[in-house]
Amino acid sequence: MNLVSILGSPRKKGNSSILIQDILDVAQQYSVNIQRFHLNQLNYKGCQACLSCKTKSDHCVLKDDFQDVLEAIRQCDVLILASPIYFADVTAQMKALIDRTYSFLVPDFLNKAEPSRLKPGKTLIFILPQAQPDEKMFADVYPKYDFFLKIMGFTQSFPIRACGVMDEGDVYQRDDIRDKAREIARNCFS
Repeated sequence: MNLVSILGSPRKKGNSSILIQDILDVAQQYSVNIQRFHLNQLNYKGCQACLSCKTKSDHCVLKDDFQDVLEAIRQCDVLILASPIYFADVTAQMKALIDRTYSFLVPDFLNKAEPSRLKPGKTLIFILPQAQPDEKMFADVYPKYDFFLKIMGFTQSFPIRACGVMDEGDVYQRDDIRDKAREIARNCFS
């Protein structure tokens, strides 16, 4: 089984990273092949709206560090996306990657029986820590991205929201969230 972990936080050791590590610790018990990316360390552009992925190619034609990330997503069975909520949405780093996954969709994808170029049956774990403790705030973030990721072939999807964690390491005090991450991992890899 291939697992791809993508950290969209600028903080390499923040709450998003801690929750990723909880999942990876479980994955290692099951001999899962793990690939990790920290978007803040990569050189890339956002989607250029060139539409080459819909007219001339079956993949994104931009030549940058996202080529490896997109190929890893193409090959994975399980994808972890982890991004803190900044200004009511995922980070700019994560949004740039999500926009580039547009290349996984075939032309006229909304009207196709098979809208994705990806193999169906992938699993998504979406980690979304936020400083705002009110769970009603920013509850719309996960569903809007889940909609497109389901079209792409991520048929099984697990959100992990961590509300009320602002400072690096705050999630260490939240056994409920960390236990949920580990439980999801066990269900995915066992």
